[in-house]
Amino acid sequence: MNASDRPLIAVLDYGIGNLRSAQKGLQFVGADARLTSDLKLISDADAVVLPGVGNFGACMTALREAGLESAVHDAIATTRPFLGICVGMQMLFESSEESPGVSGLGVITGEIRWLPADVQKPQMQWNQLKILKQDEMFVGISDNPWMYFVHSLSAVPQLQSVVVANCNYGTDLVAAIRSENIFATQFHPEKSATEGLKILENFVATCGSERASTKA
Repeated sequence: MNASDRPLIAVLDYGIGNLRSAQKGLQFVGADARLTSDLKLISDADAVVLPGVGNFGACMTALREAGLESAVHDAIATTRPFLGICVGMQMLFESSEESPGVSGLGVITGEIRWLPADVQKPQMQWNQLKILKQDEMFVGISDNPWMYFVHSLSAVPQLQSVVVANCNYGTDLVAAIRSENIFATQFHPEKSATEGLKILENFVATCGSERASTKA
């Protein structure tokens, strides 16, 4: 596949954590993935990815200081495929107990809460997904795939209809959400071996379809 044939995916670079692993995973499955903070490139991209690791408040502050908050909203408003990963998923919500007083992006109604008091934090392990709804991101994935998680907080959306997969860690936790053009995972697909990479491949395929329909 020539570079011009590959979907252009902007992986938002706001200086927090190991953002390059998501970029490399997307490149591996056929995307022209660029780690970038350039607003023009982000605007021109076929899809946008928001990875994140670490503290919710620190990530939100860094995103805002990099001038990228509006880029997230613009990407979602223009209905381009959008992927949030780990804290990148949490940032899509309104707030987090980890960082009181810091507002999230607010594109998904709900909040981020600490894991139950009786479980070890963080959950840093492979865990099985329970896929609740069929979704194009799960095409070619086994019924109960193992994915890699590293997190101490979990999403609590107001609408359970956005939840497409759970995992169990003391209780059922949100593992993946879908809301229109937004797909987001608490786990790290780029670190989840073959089936995690298949999810990224499915995302890239969606980007290609979106680009084709736009050009048509």
